[in-house]
Amino acid sequence: MFYYQPRRGGALAGLFFLLLPVFLPSLFSPLGHASPSVFSEWNAPKPRHSRLLKSVLQGQSSNVEQSDLWTPLVNQGWKACELSASTPGLPQETQGYIQVFLDGGLNQQRMGICDAVAVAKILNATLVIPHLEVNPVWRDSSSFMDIFDVDHFINVLKDDISIVRELPYDFSWSTREYYATAIRATRIKTAPVHASAKWYLDNVLPVLESYGIAAIAPFSHRLAFNNLPMDVQRLRCKVNFQALVFVPHVRALGDALVSRLRYPKKNGAFGTEYLQEVTDVKGEQEAGKFAVLHLRFDKDMAAHSACDFGGGKAEKLALAKYRQTIWQGRVLNSQFTDEELRNQGRCPLTPEEIGLLLAALGFDNTTRLYLASHKVYGGAARISTLRELFPLMEDKKSLASSDERAQIKGKASLLAAVDYYVSMHSDIFISASPGNMHNALVGHRTYENLKTIRPNMALLGQLFLNKSIGWSEFQQAVVEGHENRQGQIRLRKSEQSLYTYPAPDCMCNA
Repeated sequence: MFYYQPRRGGALAGLFFLLLPVFLPSLFSPLGHASPSVFSEWNAPKPRHSRLLKSVLQGQSSNVEQSDLWTPLVNQGWKACELSASTPGLPQETQGYIQVFLDGGLNQQRMGICDAVAVAKILNATLVIPHLEVNPVWRDSSSFMDIFDVDHFINVLKDDISIVRELPYDFSWSTREYYATAIRATRIKTAPVHASAKWYLDNVLPVLESYGIAAIAPFSHRLAFNNLPMDVQRLRCKVNFQALVFVPHVRALGDALVSRLRYPKKNGAFGTEYLQEVTDVKGEQEAGKFAVLHLRFDKDMAAHSACDFGGGKAEKLALAKYRQTIWQGRVLNSQFTDEELRNQGRCPLTPEEIGLLLAALGFDNTTRLYLASHKVYGGAARISTLRELFPLMEDKKSLASSDERAQIKGKASLLAAVDYYVSMHSDIFISASPGNMHNALVGHRTYENLKTIRPNMALLGQLFLNKSIGWSEFQQAVVEGHENRQGQIRLRKSEQSLYTYPAPDCMCNA
């Protein structure tokens, strides 16, 4: 981690940004937003790539065949492995109860759940349904049972490990609050990142044998991806791709959104039920294709990237304040200039840039695009260019009524779950920038052999820095640079996550 420093060696500039909130507190509101009386970080940013944008909007011919763009992936010689239980039955007794406390967003928690099942298997322990911590960014208190179908989870894994919804009365004292007040002998807080199976056998099993319970916190990324028995690896795959399904009302809303994307209604009116009848529409219309764009461009990511996004002085000051408030000035990559970061592919794509990428790949203004995202930094103003390029772009709010969205309103994990579900049912998935959602869906769609476009961040960063590049040259470079980034199997390398690269751990040669 580094203190914010706009240019390498610019110590005085870095000090200025660190001390800015101290000397100019009146410029900022309590929420870290710029005071409207001085400046506003919400001013609509001007297009940064106006020459390319103008070319697209003027309808310059595309060199990409639409039929090729929407063609499903061919069989690549891999298929999902048979993930049945490795043993015919469970041992009559387990070593005790395992609790895990998971932080992060939906997809980080998802990976943690898979690892928790694997650790329970390694230790022959009974897993307590994992506790999901309140997300400090999104402030979502949704529990495991609010998000995932717990009955399905237990049933799919019943031959692999023992699972309980809650601890028996004799262990009911083992709570999050209990571990927050003092050092406890039953809490394991020293698990290293990517710990081996041997580490758990050496350090956690003795606690289980002594107390009958062990609580592991923190737990995210606490199990290695290498040197584990194949039955443990396959079990992680089984959890991720079979055991973890969303609660019925999330799946129902997801199905409704998918139907409305495939069979768009002329009047756009929605009923109050999730499973609104669409048979009349299906009878009149051929199923259409749609793509999902995961636009990861929230304020948290914009600030943490240390990049410049064209919002001017107000935006730079607001992001500097946010960095100071959230990370006390420490920002990864901040010893590099914006140009250096873009050349290395370390800057998130803005909505304008992802729109130009899609246009270069062959998507046009007739494309039905579903926008999967939380709050976009800069709001409607930031996304206006993307909407201009893709007027048929939809999201949860435009496709579903307020009554239909009532059960997920204000709950970031459930909102993300709906987006995940729709993404898994789309013809094409594109993520604007790498992250946990990107990694989870790339892996899941690889497992199902579904087309997934992974932006070439370094190439795009270099292309967007070239202010003299013409549309034809830009499009050719984009198409060539993404030929092998559309869902082709990539075998997992050492230390890489099997949740992102499921072959060969979760997939077998067909």
